[in-house]
Amino acid sequence: MGALVGLGLGLGLLLIWAAFCRPQVVAAEPRARSSRRRIAALASAALAAVGAVAVTGLVVLGPVVAVLAMSVPRAVVRTRARRRRRELAEVWPDAVDDLASAVRAGMSLPDAVAALAVRGPEPLRPAFEAFALDYQASGRFGDCLDRLKVRLADPVGDRVVEGLRIAREVGGGQLGRLLRNLSGYLRDDLRTRAELEARQSWAVNGARLAVASPWLVLVVMATQRSVIQRYQSPAGAVVLVAGALVCLVAYRLMTRLGRLPVERRILR
Repeated sequence: MGALVGLGLGLGLLLIWAAFCRPQVVAAEPRARSSRRRIAALASAALAAVGAVAVTGLVVLGPVVAVLAMSVPRAVVRTRARRRRRELAEVWPDAVDDLASAVRAGMSLPDAVAALAVRGPEPLRPAFEAFALDYQASGRFGDCLDRLKVRLADPVGDRVVEGLRIAREVGGGQLGRLLRNLSGYLRDDLRTRAELEARQSWAVNGARLAVASPWLVLVVMATQRSVIQRYQSPAGAVVLVAGALVCLVAYRLMTRLGRLPVERRILR
């Protein structure tokens, strides 16, 4: 048992080192990112399996926990993506307000957009700095907006960029009104979505607690030798595997039913 635990621990640490410490090839960045995610998933599975076997002494529990742990890196990536979308959605109304103020002060719309690289919200400044350099080099506002959408890769950003395109075409006295209406719409949308996400968190946290509870109880009961002997039998192994499948299906079902629709980029 000690050799198995040591081997699994060493394998997990090796996979983590390979995922984050090996040289990266810039030309194959998407492929390298996908490979790192798979390696991180394997590392999480190996470490979770070794930890489960070391704590409980149940060898059959290792593969079950490994399968469950392989979803952890994917969940982390999704959480980071949702956090980034939320951060951008929170700062877009302020960015549009800055645009409206600059236009009201007499600046042209391209110059006002480029000025966000300096006085705009911090998360958006790199993209607008690239827009400013692009516009200085080409002078084509529409093409620069298209490239700005690619850099932002954000559904709210797509709507703002298309709103700026329409505002440029309308121009005149309607420009400030369009920008103010756009800012108000974004704030209302952000407020509504924040309320829905607050209610959704109850369903998600409840699903996580419901899935984790039986396995935490199993870990506590594993301190008793009689419990370990029961689950080391073929019938006990069937119970563990069936319980893991039921927990996995129930968790996926609860999170899917309580999930808010993700805003898609339809204006690319």
